[in-house]
Amino acid sequence: MHQILLGLHSINRWFVLLSLLYSIYLAARGHFQHLKFTAHANFMRHTTATISQIQLLLGLSLYMISPVVKFAIAESDNSHLISEHVFFKYIHIWLMATSVVLITLGSAKAKRMETDSQKFSTMLFWFCLALLVILIAIPWPFSPLVSRPFLRSF
Repeated sequence: MHQILLGLHSINRWFVLLSLLYSIYLAARGHFQHLKFTAHANFMRHTTATISQIQLLLGLSLYMISPVVKFAIAESDNSHLISEHVFFKYIHIWLMATSVVLITLGSAKAKRMETDSQKFSTMLFWFCLALLVILIAIPWPFSPLVSRPFLRSF
């Protein structure tokens, strides 16, 4: 079960990033070029929020059964300030959950805006903020805190 969830979480992260980057592109283009908020832009707004929420559910499920997290919970309080276990026990989960909240808030606020310009600018602000949080919380291969490969071999 752990390997299945890990695989799904690993694959879905790319969908989250791609949909978020594309939505930010659409929002920036629409905002700066004063375009109409089309059905496609609305679809991407909604899809990005949905994909990120699915990723959160996968991540929470993985958090419940992960041996890394189980070890971190059992580990004493005298552990290193920042270790792989501390990263996944606290930092990764809280920052990623925060990013999903930011995406969801941005999507909901953009949906309720009156003008197309307001919709694009709201989407742009909240989605960029979420992207920044995500980029901080990703366990990059070059990270000094903890590293994971770009693509997992299954």
